[in-house]
Amino acid sequence: MPAQSLNRRSMLLGTGAAALLAHRAGAAALNPALPAGTREEAITVVLPGKQPLIKLSWRPPNYETPLEGFTTPLTANNQFFVRYHLANVPTEAELANWSLTVGGEAAGSEVKFSLDDLKGLPVSEVTAVCQCSGNRRGLFSPHVPGVQWGIGAMGNAVWRGVKLSDVLAKAGVKPGAVEVAFRGADGPVVEATPVFRKSIPLDRALDGSVLLAWEMNGEKLPIWNGFPVRVIVPGWTGTYWIKHVTRIDVLAKPLDNFWMAKAYRVPRGVFPATQPFVTQDNEKTSPITEIIVNSLITAPLDGAAVGAAGFTVRGLAWDGGQGIAKVDVSLDGGANWDAAALGEDLGRFAFRPWSFAAPAGRTGSLTVLARATNAAGAVQPAKLVANPAGYHHNVIAAITVTAG
Repeated sequence: MPAQSLNRRSMLLGTGAAALLAHRAGAAALNPALPAGTREEAITVVLPGKQPLIKLSWRPPNYETPLEGFTTPLTANNQFFVRYHLANVPTEAELANWSLTVGGEAAGSEVKFSLDDLKGLPVSEVTAVCQCSGNRRGLFSPHVPGVQWGIGAMGNAVWRGVKLSDVLAKAGVKPGAVEVAFRGADGPVVEATPVFRKSIPLDRALDGSVLLAWEMNGEKLPIWNGFPVRVIVPGWTGTYWIKHVTRIDVLAKPLDNFWMAKAYRVPRGVFPATQPFVTQDNEKTSPITEIIVNSLITAPLDGAAVGAAGFTVRGLAWDGGQGIAKVDVSLDGGANWDAAALGEDLGRFAFRPWSFAAPAGRTGSLTVLARATNAAGAVQPAKLVANPAGYHHNVIAAITVTAG
């Protein structure tokens, strides 16, 4: 039966098998601002092929990367977060005869591709952050419904595959096409659950940046991250990055389903986008699209003791593709700011590492803040931008340390 084996395995992970591979997530792994219920239920689990991840839900499987997974700008495959909307996830064995069908009412013809067929096309590569739209939702105050993610529903990898535009060219695109829709091999447990199908604007699909990737950080995609092929939409949130993609349709009218018309939407105009998704706008809301400028402090740990002789603050910054222009750090809760040193530039869609050498002489409790600015001038805000679904949490990063 298609897509059943991993569902059964997930059930086992939730009962007996995972008990040998799981333990309560420690205080260092969980932000104290997460809701109490999340902290009480969170455990770290070793999924097949993964290092310990923080479990947010068993079914569908949702596991976030602990802070230690972000000590380097590339996120290791075995530490990369896991995000599903539907609980029936296929196994590698069930995908052994995988194929991709490209068609739709606005395609010139229907074409079927094997993995070898895709690999026969010109190969492209991009380093890009995949970030769940709800990353840090659990840190919203007041809390909002949904998976209560901390900081780890994201990761940065080198993705290798083929341009979606090259694949669409094989099928042809008719005049009047407006969107391109994707569907994967994962499915619902209950028939009434809406199939997870997403679309992107035609111009984005054809701009050469969107990939169909079979490789992640030089290795084949892990099953948990989309094996054998997934969609890569650099700069846009992960809701469009369909895993185990099996069908692509060129559409003559906007896709109208739950996942487009109801879910993954933000109040219109609150989060301006450089590439608006106008065919999916309505009077009150717009679909979430671009990742907005953000940063993370990876060292020292929140609550750590540091030396009065000086210490180094390290972290990552990223956005939706404008590129990071600067990161400023404050050691006094925002009264004064100094520029951090930017590390290697892995590309405009990637994590940008940064560091700041705190001078000697400071003692006592210090509130350390990090604030990123992108090349378009967008700056992390000091206050949360409220929205009903808890998207785009990008408040200035903050930790407290004790120097002495």
